[in-house]
Amino acid sequence: MLRVSMPRPREQQISIADTPYYHIVSRCVRRTFLCGIDHQTGQSYEHRRQWIEQRIRLLSSIFTIDLCAYAVMSNHYHLVVKLCPGQADDWSDDEILERWTTLFKGPPLVQRYRSGEDLHEAERRFVKRIIGVYRQRLTDLSWFMKCLNESIAREANREDECTGHFWESRFKSQALLSEQSLISCMAYVDLNPVRAAMAETPETSDHTSIQERIAPRFNLSEAIQSQSEQLFLKQFPLPLKPLLDFEEAVRNEPQRGILFSLNDYLELVDYTGRIINPSKRGHIPEHQPPILKRLGLSNEEWLVEATEFEDRYHDNRRAYLDRRRSAA
Repeated sequence: MLRVSMPRPREQQISIADTPYYHIVSRCVRRTFLCGIDHQTGQSYEHRRQWIEQRIRLLSSIFTIDLCAYAVMSNHYHLVVKLCPGQADDWSDDEILERWTTLFKGPPLVQRYRSGEDLHEAERRFVKRIIGVYRQRLTDLSWFMKCLNESIAREANREDECTGHFWESRFKSQALLSEQSLISCMAYVDLNPVRAAMAETPETSDHTSIQERIAPRFNLSEAIQSQSEQLFLKQFPLPLKPLLDFEEAVRNEPQRGILFSLNDYLELVDYTGRIINPSKRGHIPEHQPPILKRLGLSNEEWLVEATEFEDRYHDNRRAYLDRRRSAA
């Protein structure tokens, strides 16, 4: 008898008790590329890669989800995320509503509450229950992906003047159960454009986390994809959350970053890109100098640069947390 394997429920695939780290892949289902060039018509959709990069940075700042790595390709994208549901425990009820209503208007009762109207006791209890629902959703990976993919699909359909599915029915998630699997997956994601022959080196790979880490450039004011997004961004009340930082030393205090140094990670990615089988579509050519030399830095200069960079990310994260606490 033929047995049909059914997909496992999402809650069985994602378990914070096992690991907070997950590799996510979402693919476009239509013939035309998500962000590439349609070879039949010659039309370019490259601008859509920026849509996704902008959206994941903004959503990470709203949800309790940290970004470790990402790469936006022609017909799919990769994310490596850390789920941090405990962050929501420090958010006040008003901050929960502020975050959620950045994305959705909310029911009329919530709108009345936020406008300062006096509510009856029963109405206040109802709002309290809604806040509990929103608090849980802001920690949920499926809701994060829903807010990401649905907005991109709507904008792409509007641009293509069509309707229907834009993404495959479900995003794929893979648990990263060890530090080794986390680092290897991050390197795999950051090297995607090199393997696909879209870039010769990691630092020239557009719309990737490794390029952002080497030369931070993300500007909230430039994160505009449409008229509706412009309105959203004008109302964006939150500080931009930086990428999850590297922590090269084990300390006694609680550690929230990646237990690896940025310097070692860059060299690991560069080394891995060189040993990809040359018969494959893309790899880092042997004639390329080491990544630190390509960046025009000596080992000593890079050590200072990397240390300052990691300190800056620590400072950004502290500032982000301080602003979040002051808003509570």
